[in-house]
Amino acid sequence: MSKFSQEIEVEGHIIDSSILTKIFDQIMDLKGEFQVKEIDIGKRKKDQSYARLEITGKDQNHLNTILKMVYREGAVSKSQTEVSLKKSPKNCVMPENFYSTTNNRTQVFHKGKWIQVGNTMMDKCIVVKGKNAFCVPVRDVKKGDQIIVGEEGVKITPPERPREGSNVFEFMNSSSSSERPTQHIAKKVADDIYNTKKRGGKIVIVGGPAIVHTGADDAVSELIRSGYIDGVLAGNALAVHDIEYATLGTSLGMNVHDATLAYHGHRNHMDTINAVFKAGSIPNMVKTKKLTKGIMYECVKNNVPFVLAGSIRDDGPLPDVITDVAQAQREYKKILKDVSMVIMISTMLHSIATGNMLPADVKVIVVDISQPTVTKLMDRGTWQALGIVSDVGAFLPMVAEQIKKKK
Repeated sequence: MSKFSQEIEVEGHIIDSSILTKIFDQIMDLKGEFQVKEIDIGKRKKDQSYARLEITGKDQNHLNTILKMVYREGAVSKSQTEVSLKKSPKNCVMPENFYSTTNNRTQVFHKGKWIQVGNTMMDKCIVVKGKNAFCVPVRDVKKGDQIIVGEEGVKITPPERPREGSNVFEFMNSSSSSERPTQHIAKKVADDIYNTKKRGGKIVIVGGPAIVHTGADDAVSELIRSGYIDGVLAGNALAVHDIEYATLGTSLGMNVHDATLAYHGHRNHMDTINAVFKAGSIPNMVKTKKLTKGIMYECVKNNVPFVLAGSIRDDGPLPDVITDVAQAQREYKKILKDVSMVIMISTMLHSIATGNMLPADVKVIVVDISQPTVTKLMDRGTWQALGIVSDVGAFLPMVAEQIKKKK
């Protein structure tokens, strides 16, 4: 073995999930050399494969750069070393060269054992306490926390390509398109929502006000009422427009059903906010029968938790909106615990924020009329997202109708 070489190994469904190909690509893109020392390809579709490679760099720094990239693709060093730990120097400060997490399943080699890292999120550090390791946001780091530094002793397991059935994720191959048959995609999405719930999975919606503008409010309300949605994450706008539509029939002063401007419609938005403040909260508005339909109503009536995260541009905001963004982020994370599927609808910022909190094995469907919104979410790291470029006002009612047929 060359002075600047190291053996790595990788196992799992590394062929059909393209993991081995990505490792080869990373080495070649970085002008490194590799030699396949051993490879064992599974003979049946459930069999795992194994490969051992020797990677060579021009010097130690070059080799370290290559290793850093291939570790991120799922490889580990053949001669496994323990993770390195350094103490946080003070609250909210991570040590130099801290390991920055991905959203993939992660294990760390500590005290001779592989430990599963909990609370998986991207762009966090890993704190080790006793026999446990978990992702921690910088603001929650405490002085003296033992934090992993460097790449050694960390193992990533990228999600495998769907191997069974024909759900929407296999059908679309996790890409975004505006040219596929919308009705067929709606049926596939409906199938996946139905099957996820049938298996006892948890589904959360992340929504923007376009749900109301485009006329999809009734469809989302139906999904909540029918028990398919287990949480709603949004901002001030979705709640205000939903309640405006439920009480006044308008959204931003426009009649939702015929897109005409309502008389004095410009006041409706602020009238709605005032009505919620008068009731004291959204649940109180439901309790006093001032709110009798809509997304927020269905959440309250069906005990479906919702979190409204504030923004600097909010009107009001409603009394139920959390204006401390750090606290709102924590509350989002609580709703997302053990989630199986997240449906993101016409809200770029809330979708990206939510995507950053999700492990890579959580199914993500993002629906938006804007192609850049869909691609930006994936570019920011939520690469497992299935992007559907479509008018939500047409698409979501189709999904709700397809699910209704299954009852």
